[in-house]
Amino acid sequence: MFRRLPTTLPALFLASALLAAPAIATAQGPIPPRVLTVDRIVAVVNDEVITQFDLALRTKLAVAQLSRQGTALPPAEVLERQVLERMISDRVQLQMAKETGIRIDDGQLEKILSRIAADNKMTLPQFREAIERDGLAFARFREDLRDEVLIGRLREREVDSRIVVTESEIDNFLKNSAAQGSNDELSLAHILVRVPEGASPEQLAERRARAEQALGQVKAGTDFGQVAAAFSDAPDALKGGAMGARPADRWPTLFSDAARGLKVGQVSPVLRSPAGFHVIRVIDRKVGGSSVLVQQTRARHILIRVNELVSEADANQRLRGLKERIENGTSFGELARLHSDDGSAARGGELGWISAGDTVPPFERAMNQLKINEVSDPVRSDFGVHLIQVTERRSEDLSSERQRLVARQALRARKADEAYQEWVRQMRDRAFVNLRLEER
Repeated sequence: MFRRLPTTLPALFLASALLAAPAIATAQGPIPPRVLTVDRIVAVVNDEVITQFDLALRTKLAVAQLSRQGTALPPAEVLERQVLERMISDRVQLQMAKETGIRIDDGQLEKILSRIAADNKMTLPQFREAIERDGLAFARFREDLRDEVLIGRLREREVDSRIVVTESEIDNFLKNSAAQGSNDELSLAHILVRVPEGASPEQLAERRARAEQALGQVKAGTDFGQVAAAFSDAPDALKGGAMGARPADRWPTLFSDAARGLKVGQVSPVLRSPAGFHVIRVIDRKVGGSSVLVQQTRARHILIRVNELVSEADANQRLRGLKERIENGTSFGELARLHSDDGSAARGGELGWISAGDTVPPFERAMNQLKINEVSDPVRSDFGVHLIQVTERRSEDLSSERQRLVARQALRARKADEAYQEWVRQMRDRAFVNLRLEER
């Protein structure tokens, strides 16, 4: 129903309690009081707990999501274990995000909610009603979404921002792309059986056998999404393993190479990557062409740098004042020349035409959400705090220089996916996790 579903449920700890009814005397003696367990801990993750209550809610959400996709459900106990593993992985990342100062305040969250509602052609009240009709309290949905955004920001900082693409890699990429001709858009799903860091030969053999078992079930006719939900350790397991669609050159090389020889609906053999063992399925393929158009945005900004003399709060306050003046008719360019700490100040803050990847992620994300001539709220980046205004958008046929930029972005996307899987595996392996699910 919705284009974006929450991927994280927060832990709402309810202490275990006992409800005892008074003893009643009978001819055979007193009847012992009835004991009812309200909740219990099913996992400890570092210094936090996940309760049965949390797990039941998250499992209910996973069942609803799989049912909406038409994916057959795995056995209940298998799905429950998969959901718990996903919750543990998310909890480890959320702990790191909060410990390192990443925050999503209520104002930012409200804007994200409004955008999701608009994407689904609803007002925010209508969107809220739709969420509650699906049986999920809106307050919980808000916090789930906050956690999802936190994890995304953490990934940007810890993984995406550290990806390096060399000029020789771009040369090889363009050479291979020219040899292959068209760049098909591939919609893929996968099953990932994760391998622990420093795995022994016995563990490797056991993990490969599990991947082969999953592949065997798919080949025997079991629905791929059902097998993914039961076997996969990837974050998308509870979406039936679906990873979305993108041009072939933006998939990890392992995936695009495996998909090249597959028809729609076919699956690969078991593949090995640093993260573990994969099985890939081609959901759809759209034939691409050799001509590439890139979406470009013309923007300008006012930058206030944060330093020992100017705090982030001071920068935000100054920029809010400038935004109010712009909305009351003062020229953006004039204020940029007077107040911006960027080299573009002399040009009225003009940055020219910007393509995907030309700017840092927080700036690009805010810019892409703006309408023409709309001015953003203050946006924090590694350079300071910005006000951004979009003045034009266009689709541009790529020159040689632009082709190199697109190649760089494709390579970054490939590397980032692979690096993120490896990073999540390492985080999970290094965390203290005490599983208590089997303690019935």
